Amino acid sequence: MRLFRMLRWMLMLWIAAILPLSADTALLKRDNLVAWCIVPFDAKKRGPEDRAAMLRELGLSKLAYDWRDEHVASFDAEVVAMKRQGIELTAWWMPGALDANARKIIEVIRRHDIHPQWWVMIGEPAAADQAAKVKAAAGQLRPLALEAKALGCKLALYNHGGWFGDPENQLAIIRELAMPNVGIVYNFHHGHAHLGKFPQLFDAMRPHLFALNLNGMVDNGDALGKKILPPGDGTRELEMLRHVVKSGWQGPVGILDHLPETDSAVTLRENLAALDRLTRLLEPPAAESIFRAPDGAAP
Repeated sequence: MRLFRMLRWMLMLWIAAILPLSADTALLKRDNLVAWCIVPFDAKKRGPEDRAAMLRELGLSKLAYDWRDEHVASFDAEVVAMKRQGIELTAWWMPGALDANARKIIEVIRRHDIHPQWWVMIGEPAAADQAAKVKAAAGQLRPLALEAKALGCKLALYNHGGWFGDPENQLAIIRELAMPNVGIVYNFHHGHAHLGKFPQLFDAMRPHLFALNLNGMVDNGDALGKKILPPGDGTRELEMLRHVVKSGWQGPVGILDHLPETDSAVTLRENLAALDRLTRLLEPPAAESIFRAPDGAAP
């Protein structure tokens, strides 16, 4: 029996060595998921306390805070409510310049001693050529990056279409800034134009990728009225996620409610269920289960 178990163990190790590596799907577990777009897009228009309670009820512990002008007065209340429920403010939407709202956010971050990523988007610089555009964009973002650095925060460039939303342009800006606290947050739902080259783009972004927001993806989805879909309702996100998890990248992963007519709790719950199904597809049966003894004993 001892010899049999030893031989079976050796065979199992050999099989595991030649099979493709199983995906490490830890980054898709609940404790790493970030709720995004649940402030302005929530049909129930929850306030800070109800929003924090909703996230706790769903088993989520991270929030990326997307706000509008009407929410500025409740910035402090948002932080307090999230802290009370044990919700981390993982990211905060930030203006593209140090205007009055940006200064307000900075004051709140300093006062509450939190360290969210700053997700930022700017327009295409009015410059004559690509090199000048990159320098102009870096020049606009540098004051923000320096403020973020002083507070122990990261500045993440947000892809939202156009010149600035192109990851290759964002990477050029990052190289121009040459600041380790500057990187990228990549959104599947703003990446339909990138589907044909996603593996190559992801590999280039990976060293600078601070966060990743998921979405169901179909070819030309943004042009077909299918820009926003739960993960699992598309045809391309499984292969995209397989590439992500096999790359070994680790970072916060966002699920979003971008449907203003829907209760955010409903949308997030649908996202979670869909993501659970995708995760099972990314986790092939462990090699050892093939060789498990009839009585269920481990080798």
